[in-house]
Amino acid sequence: MSAQHPARPVVAVKPITVPVPAPGRSVDLQVKVTAPLTGANLPVIVFSHGNAWSMDGYEPLVDRWAAAGFVVVQPTHLDSRRNGIGWDDPRFATIWRVRISDLHAVLDGLGGILAQAPGLADRADLDRVAVVGHSWGAQTAGTLLGARVLDADGTPGEDFTHPAVSAGALIAATGTGDSLTPFAVEHLPFMRPDYSTMTTPALVVAGGRDRSQLSTRGPEWFTDAYRLSPAPKSLLTVDEGEHTLGGLAGEKVAETTDEDPARVALVADAVSAYLLDALGLDASGWAAFEKAAQDGVGWDVTGK
Repeated sequence: MSAQHPARPVVAVKPITVPVPAPGRSVDLQVKVTAPLTGANLPVIVFSHGNAWSMDGYEPLVDRWAAAGFVVVQPTHLDSRRNGIGWDDPRFATIWRVRISDLHAVLDGLGGILAQAPGLADRADLDRVAVVGHSWGAQTAGTLLGARVLDADGTPGEDFTHPAVSAGALIAATGTGDSLTPFAVEHLPFMRPDYSTMTTPALVVAGGRDRSQLSTRGPEWFTDAYRLSPAPKSLLTVDEGEHTLGGLAGEKVAETTDEDPARVALVADAVSAYLLDALGLDASGWAAFEKAAQDGVGWDVTGK
């Protein structure tokens, strides 16, 4: 896959403020909308960022998705560093719930959000909607696909699925909570996903060199969302990928330890191809990925 930026022009509109009825949000929920300049019947991706990021991150992913024909909506969650809410802030313990509420608010108000981007509301297909997330955002997105959060006793929590969501992609998704480090147990007790109820079709993307400081397990921790969820699911494993898989959040950002634009393009294009297939629009791109994976090119695709 080429790392060159797609030539199809895209446009972004920000900030758009979204009404959020959920308690616990002390600042407005704002989103960024990115879309191709032309085209109709465009499917929609609602994207949940990783810890501390915002709607202004992940441009290498988002622009590539928009160039592939998607409308992408990016909320800024409460944990964004621009809001100054750290690990020890009393609000941090409930941010995982606020994140989920953010995605529901975006989905519930999607028509109104897109209406604020001139000419876009009539070009989007609101019957073909997917959720995608990276890192903490992947756990957030996973709840809308059917995953639940276990409490301290191992009891599954609420069902946060949303009827508008038909498919998803989880990039570097949190694994199960049985191997959390003491820091994670203290500060991130909600990091205990139960994937057994995640029935919505999804692509899980994992890096073969992704080692989290929050878990005592190795890279296989990030494949739990695939291994422990029911079919239909697909798993893309990127052999040399670390947690940012080449720099998903942006070029030369501090978190990127494995900078590789070609790897970012691979992940972006795999997600686009998978979702176009899962949303019933075009199966050829994902079929090509599955075929290419058989050639041993540094990444692998598995399905069930």
